[in-house]
Amino acid sequence: MKKMLSRHLLLAALLIVMLSILGCQKVYYGTMEKLGHHKRDILVDRVSDARDAQNEAKDQFASALDEFTTVLNYDGGELEEKYKKLDAEYKKSKSKADAVHGRIKDVKRVAQALFEEWEDELDEYTSDSLRQTSAQKLKQTEKRYGKLISAMENAESKIDPVLAAFKDQVLFLKHNLNAQAIASLQDELGTLENEIGILINEMEKSIEEADVFIQQMTLQEY
Repeated sequence: MKKMLSRHLLLAALLIVMLSILGCQKVYYGTMEKLGHHKRDILVDRVSDARDAQNEAKDQFASALDEFTTVLNYDGGELEEKYKKLDAEYKKSKSKADAVHGRIKDVKRVAQALFEEWEDELDEYTSDSLRQTSAQKLKQTEKRYGKLISAMENAESKIDPVLAAFKDQVLFLKHNLNAQAIASLQDELGTLENEIGILINEMEKSIEEADVFIQQMTLQEY
């Protein structure tokens, strides 16, 4: 009985949080529209933010790989200092990765709001020709967005495995600060290089899709 009650309370709390978030979003969009910024404009801004976040993450992962390679090319010196540098690179990478995840969520939220509003407003037309034209533009925009978000999600899916592998190296080095441990990590370098290379490649594709989407949305007439 207590477990069932607790479960109901948890579900109720989650529902309240969700409704609160939705309410805040409606207020935000409503305020922005009064200021002349419509959802399509906000979507373009969010895509731009996500693109920039991916650019920063891409550069950071490349920097982290360079640092990891430097550590593995150990030729004497203070290992503790090398570990600290590598740990700092991991933390920076994690921060940039979190930013990418957040920006992509922002893109999805405003896209959903835009498409739902657009679909609902089709019923408000009295002119069949104008309704059909608007519906066609909606489908075109959804198709463009689908291609974009697919590229973003594909790149995003490569982030966490790379972070996990990088974290493993940092943790191992933390508890094994010796030349033998460095040597044992050499075998992992090729795998990490390959994974980061794939991640950077997918991010570049996603960034390119974002640029195309922004250009198309900017040029599109409504």
